[in-house]
Amino acid sequence: MAIKVANAPVNFGIYRADGAALEPDALLYALADAGYDGVDSGPIGYLGTGERLAERLARTGMALAGGWIDLRYDDADGFAAGLGGLDTALRVFAGVPVDDPRFTPRPTLACPDHPARFAGGVAPGLPGEEWAAFAGRVQQAADRCRDHGLEPVFHHHLSTLVETPEEIERLLGLTDVSLCLDTGHLWLAGGDPVAAVRQWGDRIRQVHLKDASREIHDRVRGAGGDLGAVVEGGAFTPLGSGEVDLPAILRELDGYEGWLVVEQDAPAHGQDLERILDDQRANRAWLRAHGI
Repeated sequence: MAIKVANAPVNFGIYRADGAALEPDALLYALADAGYDGVDSGPIGYLGTGERLAERLARTGMALAGGWIDLRYDDADGFAAGLGGLDTALRVFAGVPVDDPRFTPRPTLACPDHPARFAGGVAPGLPGEEWAAFAGRVQQAADRCRDHGLEPVFHHHLSTLVETPEEIERLLGLTDVSLCLDTGHLWLAGGDPVAAVRQWGDRIRQVHLKDASREIHDRVRGAGGDLGAVVEGGAFTPLGSGEVDLPAILRELDGYEGWLVVEQDAPAHGQDLERILDDQRANRAWLRAHGI
């Protein structure tokens, strides 16, 4: 394995409506001190762009692992309207100096939230007749990333149109896009992350390492909670304290080269930043104890 370990602003509730809970320099210095090699971008611009971003990363000793870009693959007009934002993100990623091409930032393609999938139990996903057009737009976005010299990864996610193992498999079969395996989201969607590494290992170009609790997820959803409530309820736990077989996943990743991004999604409000920092220090220590 040739792995570098990154953290992510989402762990600190950065995607909050009333502004970032932690200034970028403070976040980067805290993560560097905890032993992380890099960071995901968070919202484009949070860490800066261009020379400001490159200087901030160099000053804090951090590298950029990639960043989230969602597009409306289910809607032709919405997809076209979002391509400008994709190009902006790609220019930011492509402008970051990289010493080793194995650790070039990964544009993390994804769908936006589709709340109906969380309403009243199991909601239907994308109709079968719409998959070809959906996958065609994913392929267009992937090709656009490669035109910028960047290898994209697609991120499956709860409460979106690519959530279940079957949907991931269908998308991989219809495109050549690489996969961002999110161990926690796959577990909560009913999948087996260990089997996923075995099945899709040759397509995995990014890993979001999460632990998670189905017990919490099912209890919150059973009470009518949405994905935000699942996060606030603590369904994404510190590494080693949930139900995901993380040691087995790490063993299966033997031969993987690239970023391992530690994620433990935080609520969008009411964060205890010191507790979050303690969790991220503990997550890095857990990985060290397991040879990473």
